[in-house]
Amino acid sequence: MIVKPRIRGFICTTAHPLGCRAGVDRQIAAVEAGGALDGSSNTLVIGCSGGFGLASRIAAAFGCGASTIGVSYERAPSATRTATAGWYNNRAFEAAAARRGLYARTFDGDAFADELRGEAVAAIAEDLGKIDLLVYSLAAPVRTHPRTGQQFRSAIKPLGEPLAVKTLDVNRGEVRDIVLEPANEDETRATVGVMGGEDWEFWIDALDESGALARGFQTVAFSYLGSDLTARIYREGTLGRAKADVDRAAAAIDDRLDGIGGRARVAVLKAIVSQASTAIPVVPLYMSILFRVMKEQGSHESCIEHIDRLFRDGLYGDAMPRDDVGRLRADSRELAEEVQAEVRRRWDVVDSENIAKLADLPGFREEFLAVFGFGLPGVDYDQDVDPMDGT
Repeated sequence: MIVKPRIRGFICTTAHPLGCRAGVDRQIAAVEAGGALDGSSNTLVIGCSGGFGLASRIAAAFGCGASTIGVSYERAPSATRTATAGWYNNRAFEAAAARRGLYARTFDGDAFADELRGEAVAAIAEDLGKIDLLVYSLAAPVRTHPRTGQQFRSAIKPLGEPLAVKTLDVNRGEVRDIVLEPANEDETRATVGVMGGEDWEFWIDALDESGALARGFQTVAFSYLGSDLTARIYREGTLGRAKADVDRAAAAIDDRLDGIGGRARVAVLKAIVSQASTAIPVVPLYMSILFRVMKEQGSHESCIEHIDRLFRDGLYGDAMPRDDVGRLRADSRELAEEVQAEVRRRWDVVDSENIAKLADLPGFREEFLAVFGFGLPGVDYDQDVDPMDGT
């Protein structure tokens, strides 16, 4: 099969096996170039197949030398259809770990389900004994509550008044004005139900009750706050309510871990291109401008560079800023005044005619395709590949 990107709206429906492998190998090389890191020995990553979750698993394994267990929900390939990118990423990670003699095991299924949670906890007890790090990086649009059976579907919307704002059609390269209607209370509650902190707490409950938490155990959940330009859709919208609940959960888990010398924290990360982020109105335009400004000012980071710094300076170091509620602020470079001032200046004047001068739309598109294994150097995209080959 000759695999090419097929894009529908903000979704790419194909993924390239060799390209995904190349992307994983490139991230591994970036971590190993930073040298060995004195950190985790046994790590569990919830949401391990892409973005920050995959980067965290790579940092733990190839930076710290940790044994890792990952949990994700991906679609396997068939003879006529490629798998999701995350499926190929997981297999590429496991193959690379095996070559270096590192333990790696991945559970593919609904991470919200108690059954899968139990399987992962049992594997920890059988194979690792205890874990010293849990990374919670789960991104999903829908959650079925494991105790009540209620289904929650997230709605990424502002609260209060309708939001009139600029957005970007990435495929056409057009800037246009849109109006986003506010969420109602049911939509807000559902978004918290999917993206809030309850499931993180359920994982800690299961691990603690099984005796799987090592002394000094720490856990981190990822969050994003963004700038004033995206505040109505993030900090002040349904997403903000969900992130506030993650903060609540962090405080509750941190208190619970006190008896084993453990801690729970939220890490606020930078904007990256992902399938999830491209679906959020306003965000692609903001990120296209942001990336160009940060590249011009020399502060731009790739996903793996960002997470590698989080591990070295934040989770296992003291060089990363913390805010007044104890969150690790890995986003400090994005929110630096010199960056945001220039982003705001460009935001006010950007349109379809000048976007090529003010934003990095080609870079945004390249990063989007790379998420699915396309556009990676050294990969022959005219080669006939087996979609069933995930190694």
